[in-house]
Amino acid sequence: MELRSAIEARTSVRVFKDEKVDLLHIREMVRLAGLAPSVNNFQPWRYITILNKDLTKNMAAVVAAKIEALPSSKSIAARNVKKQVTWFSTFFKDAPVVLALVVKPYKTVMESGTELTHDEINKMRNYPDIQSAGASIQNLLLAAVDMGYGACWLSGPLIARGEIEKMLHIEPPEKLLAFVVVGKPAAKVKPKPKVNLADTMEIIE
Repeated sequence: MELRSAIEARTSVRVFKDEKVDLLHIREMVRLAGLAPSVNNFQPWRYITILNKDLTKNMAAVVAAKIEALPSSKSIAARNVKKQVTWFSTFFKDAPVVLALVVKPYKTVMESGTELTHDEINKMRNYPDIQSAGASIQNLLLAAVDMGYGACWLSGPLIARGEIEKMLHIEPPEKLLAFVVVGKPAAKVKPKPKVNLADTMEIIE
């Protein structure tokens, strides 16, 4: 598949066939994810590949409990919102593959030449470590499409980041940043409409 076709075909897939994903294919997706640009070429990422269904169900249960504990009114609307958010944050439990993106702090040259802390520099530069991770995830998503799979990028489960980090044995200075799920789509999913180019591009001459 040509790059342009993969970009145009990519969309968030949340319901999958009950089929295993070839481990060699997962390795290739992660390899391509690692070719993304990163701040200072530090490549601050690693991907934990989770195939254990008991583990993903336990993680989903922790996420659901966190959402349920959020303060809210007792209206029907509030209950419906929580129900919807819970599904979107826990459907990963039914995906064939769950990839947990873990990042570590990057080293910056500015720390040795200024009196600013790493956190101050990171904030000033608008978090290039997170921007780098986003580029890596996009590579992974496009690789999945190119190889005939569907995928989805999730941040909702991070409401239980502390608990999930313990379950995955992630320790500081590393931290869990996002999930990506991969599998064969249960049905054809059309890409959602996007904003027109005229509304997203400005030219200054």
